[in-house]
Amino acid sequence: MERALPLVVPLGQAEVFQALQRLHMTIFSQSVSPCGKFLAAGNNYGQIAIFSLSAALSSEAKEESKKPVVTFQAHDGPVYSMVSTDRHLLSAGDGEVKAWLWAEMLKKGCKELWCRQPPYRTSLEVPEINALLLVPKENSLILAGGDCQLHTMDLETGTFTRVLRGHTDYIHCLALRERSPEVLSGGEDGAVRLWDLRTAKEVQTIEVYKHEECSRPHNGRWIGCLATDSDWMVCGGGPALTLWHLRSSTPTTVFPMRAPQKHVTFYQDLVLTAAGNSCRVDVFTNLGYRAFSLSF
Repeated sequence: MERALPLVVPLGQAEVFQALQRLHMTIFSQSVSPCGKFLAAGNNYGQIAIFSLSAALSSEAKEESKKPVVTFQAHDGPVYSMVSTDRHLLSAGDGEVKAWLWAEMLKKGCKELWCRQPPYRTSLEVPEINALLLVPKENSLILAGGDCQLHTMDLETGTFTRVLRGHTDYIHCLALRERSPEVLSGGEDGAVRLWDLRTAKEVQTIEVYKHEECSRPHNGRWIGCLATDSDWMVCGGGPALTLWHLRSSTPTTVFPMRAPQKHVTFYQDLVLTAAGNSCRVDVFTNLGYRAFSLSF
């Protein structure tokens, strides 16, 4: 019988693996903590990293301040979407939503509180959940993704109560207009659709790719990220990342970013964070200047 040779790990192999992992990393999701001091980012490897925004934005910030405080494995597949409540971080992957305690995530060994799966047409169907959205007045969570529908879940009972249909292809992103009970959704069909939650009907459609200012036919028509600050909306994907005035359905600012973006977030009305096909989260401190980047 041949003797098994001992496994020898070449010096620097771990560093090479980490470098390759970063090279092929995509950040799909972000969420700011309830206290506003931390940013969670989820990637294509199922990992969630927690960054200290207060440290990174400090005038005395060092490169180490822009690295994760902690990183942990949350899902077997990509972390497509995340959203925060006053105590929890909710994360979504392939056909499932998980809940985590913010207070525990800064410690190693964080465990999920619960896991839920929307009702799909067949037991074999496990579409990815690309977007999560909290509706505080209803105490509900809206989920959307690969089945082209918006599902509403009651956060108190965990039951699914409503389905909105209208998109003709995958839904990638959701946003809530705080001053009115309306939800915005964007997807592979190239449209941003506005839904009235009181009537459960579609009330407005913006076909972004048809506007010359932000159209990029070589990248496609899909909408991959979406955020709103009441009367304003930022969206991008195939079309360029663009700021829109919702009432007039008019694009006002096109951001200088070549690569399609996967996620965008408004932070304290002034800072815009955007992430896409890299290991970086780009931070804008005004509507045209990229101040710095956070990195896994």
